[in-house]
Amino acid sequence: MMNLRTCLASALVVLALGGTSRSASPETNAIAASLPFEVRRGHVMIQAQLNDTTAQSFMLDTGYGVTLLPPGQADALSLRRAGRITIVGIAGEEQAGMFEGPEFDFGGLRWKPRRVAAFPTDDSSRRARHGILGAGFFRKYVVEIDPRTKRVTLRLPEDFRYAGDGEVVPLTFKDSTPIVEVLFVEASGEQIAARLELDLGCDSCLCLGRDFTEKHSLLPADAPSSGTRSGVGGSMKTHHGRTPDLRIGKLTFSKPRANFFLDGSPADAPLAGHIGYELLREHRLILDYSRSRLIVERAGRGKGD
Repeated sequence: MMNLRTCLASALVVLALGGTSRSASPETNAIAASLPFEVRRGHVMIQAQLNDTTAQSFMLDTGYGVTLLPPGQADALSLRRAGRITIVGIAGEEQAGMFEGPEFDFGGLRWKPRRVAAFPTDDSSRRARHGILGAGFFRKYVVEIDPRTKRVTLRLPEDFRYAGDGEVVPLTFKDSTPIVEVLFVEASGEQIAARLELDLGCDSCLCLGRDFTEKHSLLPADAPSSGTRSGVGGSMKTHHGRTPDLRIGKLTFSKPRANFFLDGSPADAPLAGHIGYELLREHRLILDYSRSRLIVERAGRGKGD
C-alpha cells in the first residue's frame, strides 16, 4: 500500500506537469514528441487528436493568444461553455466562445489546456477550417520547427538545454505575443530600430503599419493598393514591396518582401508590425518561451545541441 508521503509526491508531479500524461525525464534535451509537419499556404500544420477522436489539423501560431478549435469541434465534443473572449485581429475584433479544454494527443504526448476558444459554427466561410495552437501551447513546450527534417519537436522546458551555435534572439512579451528587436539598414548605412511581433501564423515575410512606414519614408505617399491582408475582423489594403536589409541579432535578411498597410497596422503602437513565417521558413527555429528566447539556426547548418 502506498503511504501518505508517496501519495503526496505523486500528486505534486502530476500538478507540475500541468495535465500532460508524461513524467519529466532527467535526460537533457529529452524529446516529449516528434511530429511531421507540412507547410500549407505558408502555415506550419501538425496533426493532433482531441479526446481520442479522428486527428485534426492545427496551425502553429505565436500571434494567437489562445488555442482555437476547428469549427464545430466544441459542439461535436460536447464541451462545457466557460464564457466568452474577444479576439483581436489585424482589422478589428470578434467574439468567440470559451470552453473547458479537451485533451490533445500529439503522437502519444497528451496535453489538457484549461480552456480553449471556438468561433460559432455558423460563422463566415472566410475563416480557416483548421484549429490553432496559440500561446498556451508555446508556454507549455519548447517547440522546434526543422524544415530539413519536416518535423516539429516538443520538449518540456526543464528537459531542454541548448549548446549549439545558432543565433539566440531575446524575446519580450506584450500580453502573450512575443516581440523581437530588429534593425532596418538603409543603403546609406542609416539604421532604423523597430520592435516587431513574431507571428508565425502570418504567411508573409513582414507586415508593417502605415505610421511606421510614413515616419521612416519606407513607402511613397501615393503608393497604390496591390493586395489585401485578411484575418480576424476583416481585411486591410496593402502595398507589396521590399524593405531595406533587416537585421535580427547577427542575422541579416537582404531586402525582404513586405506588406505595407495603407491604413492602420497589424500591431498596436508603438510596435511597427510583425514578422511572419515566410522570413524564417528556411531556418531551424527553437521557440523557448520559458527562457524568453528564439533560437535561429542558419539554413544548412547541422544541429548543435
